[in-house]
Amino acid sequence: MKKVAIIGCGAYMDSGYGCAGEWRCLKAASLGEGNFDSPVSVVSFVKCECPGRSTAPNTGVAIKMSQIKPDVIHLSSCMVNAKPGCPYASAEEMAKIIENKTGVPVLLGTHDYH
Repeated sequence: MKKVAIIGCGAYMDSGYGCAGEWRCLKAASLGEGNFDSPVSVVSFVKCECPGRSTAPNTGVAIKMSQIKPDVIHLSSCMVNAKPGCPYASAEEMAKIIENKTGVPVLLGTHDYH
């Protein structure tokens, strides 16, 4: 089973805009829906906190502490599709930063639930 890490937007989740938290991401991952080809094992879930400076290091620490390297990291749909978007970094910029830090491919989005 593929191992994945998910990074969610803390501001978006905390304010409840369209998602009460990570449940939509976890549902899609466990059912193999949305941006997941098949059911996967979520080995970490990291919350991005504004302005996002700690996200890449925190993801690296999550991987190191769990001792399970994910096959792929997904930026949550709230990070990718939020309106207004993140004022600090685009999803594409954040993905590059995280990929450079961890050496793990980063995909944009987790689900397409409305």
